[in-house]
Amino acid sequence: MSSEIDRPVSARARRRTRTWLAGGAEGNERLTTLTGLLLIVLLAVLGVTIIRIGQLLWLHLFLGLVLIGPLALKLASTGYRFIRYYTHDAAYGRKGPPPPALRVLAPLVVVFTVLVFATGVALLLLGQSSRDPLVLVHKVSFFAWLAVTAIHVLGHMPEILRVLTSARATRRELIPDAPVPGGGGRGAALGAGLVAGLVLAVALLGQFSAWTH
Repeated sequence: MSSEIDRPVSARARRRTRTWLAGGAEGNERLTTLTGLLLIVLLAVLGVTIIRIGQLLWLHLFLGLVLIGPLALKLASTGYRFIRYYTHDAAYGRKGPPPPALRVLAPLVVVFTVLVFATGVALLLLGQSSRDPLVLVHKVSFFAWLAVTAIHVLGHMPEILRVLTSARATRRELIPDAPVPGGGGRGAALGAGLVAGLVLAVALLGQFSAWTH
């Protein structure tokens, strides 16, 4: 009798695991691509604030902090792929590494990403007295980051287009029976990254006044 009860429970547990944790190399690629798409949208809005920085400085500061959550998720998902590939995981080995040019570029993307956001947060926390030389470092690193990131995005365009043109993926990605297992976990990870950024931005709202008044 107990074994009959255990079987459905075990089946439900397997389904829950499949929903939240499965997906393997394909799921990792899907998460990385979807996070990248979210970042592209947020960065496009951030670009508008740079054009009108005098009027939209508050929004620039807010979005910069919000972006930290999804950026951390993107770095984590790509770092995870890196580790699994170079530890000779079979699934990640079959998927293969990025093209050589993108592998060379990846450390620069990481370095300039960290530099741009670290100097931005430092400026926010330290106030106007920290303008020199942090503002210069922030600006220079931003333009360097923009250049390498643009090449990075173009290099990964085939992956982005594959997700965008997959009707099944875009329509069903976040529900439990998605074609690539683990859709629930990917949705939760995306939501958690965005919420973490929002919480950080709200928590630091009080620091904005040193720059906006």
